[in-house]
Amino acid sequence: MVPKPEEVNLLTGESATQQIEAEKRPASALDEPVSHWRPRLTLNVMVDDFVFDGASLPADVHRYMKMIRLGKTVHYLPILFIDQLSSRVKDLTVINRSTTELPLTVSYDKISLGRLRFWIHMQDAVFSLQQFGFSEKDADEVKGIFVDTNLYFLALTFFVAAFHLLFDFLAFKNDISFWKKKKSMTGMSTKLWKVKKALKVTVIWRGLRPAFQFGTCSESERRTEEYDTQAMKYLSYLLYPLCIGGAIYSLLNVRYKSWYSWLVSSFVNGVYAFGFLFMLPQLFVNYKMKSVAHLPWKAFTYKAFNTFIDDVFAFIITMPTSHRLACFRDDVVFLVYLYQRWLYPVDKSRVNEFGESYEGNPQRKPHAD
Repeated sequence: MVPKPEEVNLLTGESATQQIEAEKRPASALDEPVSHWRPRLTLNVMVDDFVFDGASLPADVHRYMKMIRLGKTVHYLPILFIDQLSSRVKDLTVINRSTTELPLTVSYDKISLGRLRFWIHMQDAVFSLQQFGFSEKDADEVKGIFVDTNLYFLALTFFVAAFHLLFDFLAFKNDISFWKKKKSMTGMSTKLWKVKKALKVTVIWRGLRPAFQFGTCSESERRTEEYDTQAMKYLSYLLYPLCIGGAIYSLLNVRYKSWYSWLVSSFVNGVYAFGFLFMLPQLFVNYKMKSVAHLPWKAFTYKAFNTFIDDVFAFIITMPTSHRLACFRDDVVFLVYLYQRWLYPVDKSRVNEFGESYEGNPQRKPHAD
């Protein structure tokens, strides 16, 4: 296969592993496939003493069986299964001219019939992905899910992922309910909720079709917009230099395959940084208004559960460090929200604009006979 491009320092050209000049290939041959050595061979032998029905042999196991006849009975030799799923692309070694010897580790293990059939199906599935056009790298990532993770832990992961979908649905449902009842943008950061500035938008729901009414902003909404803009200004003074400084630091100290790789990595880190930036103005608005009663706490709670589930997946799934840190940044913001909720409790004895109080019983009109 085509070898993985070597990562170098873009400014000095220094690579992680210095190659001998004789081993370097011309630039025209960089895209040509070269021989690789698979350093590990895993052999599995089925140990279950299982009697098959000769008229209905499982198709997946049948191709691995070798039959012998002893008298009137047909026996099968011990089933040998060569595990190709455990061989990852990252384990392959490039064979070059200076190679005189290569390592080989042969491992042997027993396997049950159920596990054997499972691995056969997984191996066929990965092969089918390559037939449908998946690259070797993509198929290798799928193999890593089953090889690098314990099967029981993997089953637990699928179970937790089902709850992740449930919490996503509940968060979306409560978001719709919240904005359906919302009459103004008082206390809501327009940077976080992506609402057009200087406009008061009232959503009237007719079935599933919203109708928008635009009007002038109230004094409280103007103060909210002022706090929001002020927070963005202070945060931009901090994050712009951090993003630029991080890109320069990575250029000087981190090795990349090309300038395009460095550019994409810098932009991705900038996206993560500004995603964090857009969550912080709401904290500043809450601090200035000394209130959190205007926030959709039900939707926040469900999203927090999903954030904690993402933290679990961050340790299981192979991912870039920046994306892993992005999972934990949401935890920090939510904990600050919880602290503000404790710091600014809702005054339930306060009478709202409708003349009602949460603590007091609503005044009912006498029923006329």
